Amino acid sequence: MSLPHLDAASLPPDAVEVGRIADAWGIKGWFKIVAFSADAQALLSAKQWFLQPPEKGARPFAGTLVLPIKQARVHSDAIVATSPAVADRNAAETLRGARVFVAREDFPQTEDGEYYWVDLMGLAVSNREGVSLGVVKDLLSTGPQTVLVLEYEQEGKSCERMIPFVDAYIDKVDLQAKSIVADWQPDY
Repeated sequence: MSLPHLDAASLPPDAVEVGRIADAWGIKGWFKIVAFSADAQALLSAKQWFLQPPEKGARPFAGTLVLPIKQARVHSDAIVATSPAVADRNAAETLRGARVFVAREDFPQTEDGEYYWVDLMGLAVSNREGVSLGVVKDLLSTGPQTVLVLEYEQEGKSCERMIPFVDAYIDKVDLQAKSIVADWQPDY
């Protein structure tokens, strides 16, 4: 099996890791992707992906490669895609485990009040009184709502607090100022 001919590239500074290639799909060079988001619109709409080798296991290539995308679509519980550079199943199998990145500028526009999780990471959260509640470290999808996982320090220890990311508790998100104002009190 030989790796398809893909051009080397630099990872864009705004690149976001959105999934990984799980395996070949079918015999005509399609491949299956495990998306890191339940709503993988960026993965589906981008015309080129940036690939990096898996962090563990076999590394079929080094550096960053550009993979032009001919078509990507949802199939059952996964995403499948094809590229003009990947001619057959054997070529698709060589990409197994590759990490998939998309330039942030290729993400579809959001509506007012909608945010990509990646844009919320690292934002400073304070309450209405200006008390710092922490920095967004992670987000959890609990089904009906998303929860912000904040990291903060208390008495020299790193701690976490969780705030539901719903209108009842979130007053304002300001991506420019990298801040969120919440109707929430510190729990110490």
